[in-house]
Amino acid sequence: MTVKERIEALSHRLKLQHVKAFIVPSTDPHMSEYVAPHWESRKWISGFTGSAGTVVVTEHEAGLWTDSRYFLQAAEQLQGTGITLYKEKLAGTPTIAEFLKTKLHAGDVVGIDGQVFALASAQALAQELSAHGILLQCIDDPFDHIWTDRPPIPQNPVSILPLQFAGETTPEKVGRIRQQMEQDHVDLCMVTALDEIAWVLNMRGDDVHCNPLFVSYLLVGSKEVILYIDPCKLTPEVEEYLHQCGVTLRPYQSFYADLEQQTLHKTILADPAYTNYATSQSLSPHSQLVARKTYVAFMKAIRNQTEINNLHHVMVKDGVAMVKFLKWLDTEADIYHETEMSIDRQLHAFRAAQEHYVGESFDTIAGYGAHGAIVHYEATPATDAALQPQGFLLLDSGAQYLDGTTDITRTLPLGPLTQEEKEDYTLILKGHIDLAMAVFPERTRGSQLDILARLPIWQRKMNYLHGTGHGVGAYLNVHEGPHSIRMEENAVVLQAGMTVTDEPGLYKAGSHGVRTENILLVVPAGEGMFGDYLKFETVTLCPIDKRPILPALLTAEEINWLNEYHQRVYDQLSPLLDSETCEWLRQATSSI
Repeated sequence: MTVKERIEALSHRLKLQHVKAFIVPSTDPHMSEYVAPHWESRKWISGFTGSAGTVVVTEHEAGLWTDSRYFLQAAEQLQGTGITLYKEKLAGTPTIAEFLKTKLHAGDVVGIDGQVFALASAQALAQELSAHGILLQCIDDPFDHIWTDRPPIPQNPVSILPLQFAGETTPEKVGRIRQQMEQDHVDLCMVTALDEIAWVLNMRGDDVHCNPLFVSYLLVGSKEVILYIDPCKLTPEVEEYLHQCGVTLRPYQSFYADLEQQTLHKTILADPAYTNYATSQSLSPHSQLVARKTYVAFMKAIRNQTEINNLHHVMVKDGVAMVKFLKWLDTEADIYHETEMSIDRQLHAFRAAQEHYVGESFDTIAGYGAHGAIVHYEATPATDAALQPQGFLLLDSGAQYLDGTTDITRTLPLGPLTQEEKEDYTLILKGHIDLAMAVFPERTRGSQLDILARLPIWQRKMNYLHGTGHGVGAYLNVHEGPHSIRMEENAVVLQAGMTVTDEPGLYKAGSHGVRTENILLVVPAGEGMFGDYLKFETVTLCPIDKRPILPALLTAEEINWLNEYHQRVYDQLSPLLDSETCEWLRQATSSI
């Protein structure tokens, strides 16, 4: 079926149910950023493959809403589908609710699948539509009827994460959760986000591409912990482990049917951003829902000492792999015979040789030239660009190791650059360094620091619309919260032990893209005026290419930071490299 035929099939299904519009988000029942193929309904209905986007289908038209990371990609992939692209957060772009209010009338019904719609989103949308007499209604998943070759819910086996990597046992984690529950007079903590479940249970899976997660639900009560999971995913060893941890097992498909009894006369804590609307509708009417972030999100974000030690160890391994790759690209590769996909394979080989390597943490973004301006570009056989000895290659990649997760971006010159490319590169580096050098009082939010990374390009009336920094999991999701560094307000403060990326970027359609990304660790900076202060420790270990830098645009302090960083990269990685690679690294990290 073509995309147009799929939309027609969906429209026909909606007419049978007297639904005037249907909303297709990108999520699964756990509000995951990346989902198993079974829940890739938005991708199936639209042909758009980006990780974030929402499709709305009405009787006469269809639209896709997505953010700035995917503007160029979506425009290309939607050609010929009849789907209109709506660029979020740009002037003149209506929200989905605003769009629906102009297309529908009072009494019309907007349908959603409540299992893949967040509680908070559904409530906000219902309220906004109801002011115009439009009803929001849960309907059965129409894709069960029209997606004839829909992949099944994954049934891959799960594994136990050894304590040498987790640093804290599951009973200890559950004990901390219960302490918080007792203080807040909560009877039941509902854990629905897959990475939070994996973290609590010290287990990992293989149900989601590049994310070591397993499909499940977890209920933590004052006396009982219940895991809802498909029994076929559990080996006898895992079953015994869960028994020893005091975890009761129930089938995944029993979750909704069990909820009314499990929540009877109880106060339930659930995160409205990660709890789906159908779950909230299944609770006992004789229960009380406390809708806010769970304790798990904050506990997971602050690494214990074992996780911090592993983080440093992982950065050395990943740094070795990156240096070997960069040296190969610089001195051995025949640029005329390399493509975006071929260099991805080469980088994969260097990483796969490292201890405890599991896989990639996301699909590599290797964008040469104009492809670098597509923020989340992924090369395919149809788009795989041949490299040339000129211009930029933007390379954003990462890996999953048993002892940690990595995420790094380098913008690499393959030959002569224009003055504009050099200026863009240097301004982004300037913002990257200024954020990395930040010292700030406790209780500071990421949105208060975001300007440090953007100011150098703001002063030239340029900007990027993605976030500046996100948390990174410990052999978990490459993107995690609840904290962030971005223009939009996020009330979560930065705390010692959190990781966050530092990745300002600049993208010029049809020309080039620039991004420099390291992972930072929030660490204490000592006592100061009115309290204690924090700062960032850059934990990523990899040279930042010096060739495009215009030193006149950097301050002495910024140059000093870069030189000190490069000295640390050399000191920590050189003992692990052969003499030829070590000499290459010495030159790559020499002072400017």
